[in-house]
Amino acid sequence: MSKYLISFPAPAMNIRTEEMTAVSEASHEVIRDAKAAGVYVFAGGISEDVSPLMVASDGSVTTETYPQTQELNGGFCILELPSRDAAVRWAAKFAVACRCPQELREFGYDPES
Repeated sequence: MSKYLISFPAPAMNIRTEEMTAVSEASHEVIRDAKAAGVYVFAGGISEDVSPLMVASDGSVTTETYPQTQELNGGFCILELPSRDAAVRWAAKFAVACRCPQELREFGYDPES
């Protein structure tokens, strides 16, 4: 079994304010389905209310990011699935619920994790 990251950036979710409750419920229903199927690992959204920090190897902290991740936001879910095809099916469920395309990435296998 491999772990897959299903995610979208916040700007991709272009919905009207009055639709947010329905979208939230639909996405939570997919999460409940993933839990019931035994494939759920973790899900959440990147908080845009808290600034990211860069922590160096000496423990020093600065308020910066890697340039390529300055716009890291949105929602994500990590599922453990038997195949890429299964991951595509779950990503499609999230695309319907969130009303936007989902990016799918596979985590590399690490026996220590």
